[in-house]
Formats: sequence, C-alpha cells, structure tokens
Amino acid sequence: LIARRTIIVKGYILPTAKNFIINFKVGSSGDIALHINPRMGEGVVRNSFMNGSWGSEERKISYNPFGPGQFFDLSIRCGTDRFKVFANGQHLFDYSHRFQAFQRIDMLEIKGDITLSYVQI
Repeated sequence: LIARRTIIVKGYILPTAKNFIINFKVGSSGDIALHINPRMGEGVVRNSFMNGSWGSEERKISYNPFGPGQFFDLSIRCGTDRFKVFANGQHLFDYSHRFQAFQRIDMLEIKGDITLSYVQI
C-alpha cells in the first residue's frame, strides 16, 4: 500500500447481518494496520492489531451508514499520516496510522455478513 492510494469496496449487507470486517494486513506478521468492523445497530469499530495484541478501539462516528438489507460504497484512502474513509460519498471517519510502515500492508481481508459486488485495489 502506498500513500494516496484509494481502495474501493462495494457490496450488499445481508438482511440477517450482524457485522462484517475489512482488514488491512501485513501478511508476513499477521499485523492489522486498520480493522474496520461495522456492527449492525451498534456502530463502526476501528482498531489495529500489532505485535499480537489489539489496541484501543475507536467508535465515535457522526452517523452509521451500515444497515441490514442495504448497499454500501466504501472508499478508503491511505494518506501519509492517516486513513480517510468515506461511505456512500460522505466522510465517515479518519484513522491515524498506528502502524507507521503502512507500505508493508500487502493483504486486504473482507469477511462477514455481506455480498461483495466490487473491490478496487
């Protein structure tokens, strides 16, 4: 992953959905530089997993665009100091880099109660 790269993820949240995750990972170590975990009815949890342990969760957002039975369009831009995340064209949150060597991110993991329709890396 390089600075100023934008990753796009589009999909459909299943009607019975509880959550899904999007992880930006370092394959060789298993570290997760950015963990995005939309939880239905609860919000969007963000975190990092480094050196075998989770950091502190970030949960504050002004709105939750994710709901069962809805389509979503996520745009995740990697900047030099943070990720900027947009949902359906609106700014959702910023996430300051905790994993400074973001250039080592080489895996995108997406799983959970969704159907993917488009992923652009």
